[in-house]
Amino acid sequence: MPVPAVGALVSLVVALLVGGLAIYISARTVAGVDDYSRAVVTALFGAVAWALVSWIPLFGSVIALVVWIGVLKWRYPGGWLTAATMGVVAWLAALLVLFVVDTVFGLGIGAFGVPGV
Repeated sequence: MPVPAVGALVSLVVALLVGGLAIYISARTVAGVDDYSRAVVTALFGAVAWALVSWIPLFGSVIALVVWIGVLKWRYPGGWLTAATMGVVAWLAALLVLFVVDTVFGLGIGAFGVPGV
């Protein structure tokens, strides 16, 4: 495997773990679920769901956001309000984690599985 491909794979894994951490924080805070591996899988499902519908012209981002919240609702206990609250908390947690990681290590990574981060 060429070196750029390895770097891309490492970046993807790190971004997925950061996205999983953000969802883990929101799940633990909002839904009372303490399971990091579940959060990482949820981040992966959420990223795939987002990718499948976000390309739709005009309303793709809105539809993708609803689908992403739907993934949170499917994977965790509670209704739509709980899932939407988890989404907001996950987004804020991802921003905080990425700020700290970028400040300490100078890495320009994202959070795979958390929209807009």
